[in-house]
Amino acid sequence: MVQEPEAVEVRLAERSYRILIGRGCLAEAARFLEPFGNICHAVVVADGNVAERYARPLAKQLAQRVARVNLVEVPPGEPTKSVAEADRLWNTLLRLDTDRQSWVFAVGGGVVGDLAGFVAATFARGLSLVQVPTTLLAQVDSSVGGKVAVNLPGAKNMVGAFWQPRLVLIDPATLQSLPVREYRAGLAEVIKYGMIADPEFFAYLEAHVPALLAGEPAVLQHIIRRSCQIKAEIVGQDERETSGRRAVLNYGHTFAHALEAISGYDQFLHGEAVAIGMHCAARLAAALGLLDRAVVERQARLIAAIGLPLQAPGYDASAWIQAMRHDKKVSAGKLRFVLPRGVGCVELVDSVPEDSVRAVLTEIA
Repeated sequence: MVQEPEAVEVRLAERSYRILIGRGCLAEAARFLEPFGNICHAVVVADGNVAERYARPLAKQLAQRVARVNLVEVPPGEPTKSVAEADRLWNTLLRLDTDRQSWVFAVGGGVVGDLAGFVAATFARGLSLVQVPTTLLAQVDSSVGGKVAVNLPGAKNMVGAFWQPRLVLIDPATLQSLPVREYRAGLAEVIKYGMIADPEFFAYLEAHVPALLAGEPAVLQHIIRRSCQIKAEIVGQDERETSGRRAVLNYGHTFAHALEAISGYDQFLHGEAVAIGMHCAARLAAALGLLDRAVVERQARLIAAIGLPLQAPGYDASAWIQAMRHDKKVSAGKLRFVLPRGVGCVELVDSVPEDSVRAVLTEIA
């Protein structure tokens, strides 16, 4: 059954776009491209996990209204988000006679969205991009807001750009094929939105844990829509992270990105690292006297109820801190963190004492 999608607007003047959210809408993707007029060439980028199930049917559908369609596969997994893979895609686009009138369709999770988005942002100085996220984490977070990037061995998302899509098409039905571990990892970003901006949404999540874990359609539609609304509002206020407002979206991510880097990008899913990072950030806020410890425990209960980790045993605190020094929020060599003051309220805190950070890391390692 195809559900007429709900629209969330990302308001960025001439770069504004819509996020369309509706069960089964991927089957009618070509219909939602009609407002853009004729498209002469489409390059559909997907990883091997979703190429047959979602990307190939999309390419076949696009071929009904696009003169030339190519499907390009990339390997699955975080290591794919690399300069080497970007270079391979650039040269593939060159062989496919891609030009500025071509469109890139990124089909898959956050790795594909970030990688294909970065390639779209940089090839021929910018190609039109459509994000078609098929994982929960990508649907609620990485496909929205225009951040695209690849990793360096020692720092996540260090080479990137701001490149807004022309459209984001979200079909919650794709989550039925998502492995349980990846689905639960996506819920970490959903929890994040409640913590940074909406205490009522956080309470909704607490009250609907069984329905969340079961993937009930009405609950999924609500959490995806509300997460996208929160992110769209913040991005609309601070697209390029110049005022500090957008930094709140990185709650838990300073710890998380560093953990992913020191673990070689293959031990934790991004959402799992974010869950650990949010727990670290809450504990750090409590240690600095910014947060009631009852809130630390409340957040921890929800994370644990979803089945996400709270600890990362075996990782050296010094290596973790060194990796955090590559975080893009570092200013004049000083560590800065997004820390909670309460449920629904976070702030960017400068010059956090390294000893306090080390103590938190020692506690959860």
